Amino acid sequence: MSLRCAVITFPGSNCDRDMAVALEAVSGTPAIRVWHGDATLPERLDFIALPGGFSYGDYLRCGAIASRSPVMRAVIEAAGRGVPVLGVCNGFQVLTESGLLPGALMRNAAQNFICRTVGLKVENSQSIFTGGYAQGQEIVIPVAHHDGNYFADDATLDRLEGEGRVAFRYTSPVNGSQRDIAGILNDAGNVLGMMPHPERAMEDAHGSADGRALFANAIESLVNA
Repeated sequence: MSLRCAVITFPGSNCDRDMAVALEAVSGTPAIRVWHGDATLPERLDFIALPGGFSYGDYLRCGAIASRSPVMRAVIEAAGRGVPVLGVCNGFQVLTESGLLPGALMRNAAQNFICRTVGLKVENSQSIFTGGYAQGQEIVIPVAHHDGNYFADDATLDRLEGEGRVAFRYTSPVNGSQRDIAGILNDAGNVLGMMPHPERAMEDAHGSADGRALFANAIESLVNA
């Protein structure tokens, strides 16, 4: 089965190629590159990724303008049909701004750009994205962001935790993120937003291959569906 994976590129995206390379590495099929101005998505997509970067120069709020790009209406519709959607870093910001995920990403508590490898704990190993990890497993994946401080009101945070929608949590404080949340799922489990970059942890030469399991499990699950 040949999977059809798409990577959305916005003006200012700079991790779109990395994301496409990661998807091809585990699927064996080149990812379809989609421009943000397209009003429709390619037919029969199996997986959609929103990459990191600085869409629209991070003007207004990070991800806010990109969330209104023509293609996002189609992405929202695809997510509603159950198509897996992964948003990493700026892609996470786009997901919250578009309403596909709750909360918002704010400026790091220390008011500086953070670029280093961090520890994560797998809080939910039951999703299509996280099934390749063990519950409670600790992994290491790089971060590179200035606005990665996840914020939501207490009721939303309680709901996310109570419903098992916290996918990853930092093992030590990184950016001021409330309850050290590093990644969350939607209620259906087919949309994941995460601040660390799994596409930058695909092989040992990267310093960690811990990101590979995320893509590999998603692809394997789609193939076996």
